[in-house]
Amino acid sequence: METAARTAPAAVIVAIDGPAGTGKSSTSKAVAAKLGLGYLDTGAQYRAITWWMVNNGIDVEDGVAVADAARKPVIVSGTDPAAPTITVDGTDVSAPIRTQEVTSRVSAVSAVPEVRQVITELQRTIATEAPRGMVVEGRDIGTTVLPDADLKIFLTASAEARAARRSGELKGKDASDLAATQAALAKRDAADSGRKASPLAKADDAVEVDTTDLTLDQVIECVVTLVEEKRAAA
Repeated sequence: METAARTAPAAVIVAIDGPAGTGKSSTSKAVAAKLGLGYLDTGAQYRAITWWMVNNGIDVEDGVAVADAARKPVIVSGTDPAAPTITVDGTDVSAPIRTQEVTSRVSAVSAVPEVRQVITELQRTIATEAPRGMVVEGRDIGTTVLPDADLKIFLTASAEARAARRSGELKGKDASDLAATQAALAKRDAADSGRKASPLAKADDAVEVDTTDLTLDQVIECVVTLVEEKRAAA
């Protein structure tokens, strides 16, 4: 008796947006790994171009100078969720883009429309050329970068929960550290939500998932279920 041939799951593009500290990166990488999808950290790309600007003496507060240099660096993102990579002009910048120096400047650089145009073009190319599909995380993926994504998810969490996660689950931290982290997140939120070019916003057709009282495993399970349901419907 002949058995029906197994068909490969449909390729699917999943956009996961939300502010810092909601679990986007951990969730996105885990979901991609579980479902055999590629993974793209778009925030790392903005950090990478910011790192390049700083290391090449560009005044990040000078929007004209940043705009003029936006197309100079060559940014390459590896999309293996188990080991995502990012290089600038062939240099591995996975570690230096996470420094406070870059963190404190990335909002200014990412607010420049010419920078967003360059990075958005790069993101669209990577996502649409992925043969198996991709989980793309960021702040404007569902609204601007990939408005036709198969599934859009917007992660949220309380300010207190986000600050606790960002300060390393408070190991060795005191109340003043937590307050400082929460204030920094609030400043980043205001910058991301208030910028004119592609502000942080929830897409009208996005599924909102509040991660405040959920474990990481619960969030991952929730998102995996949503993706599997979308695949089944396709």
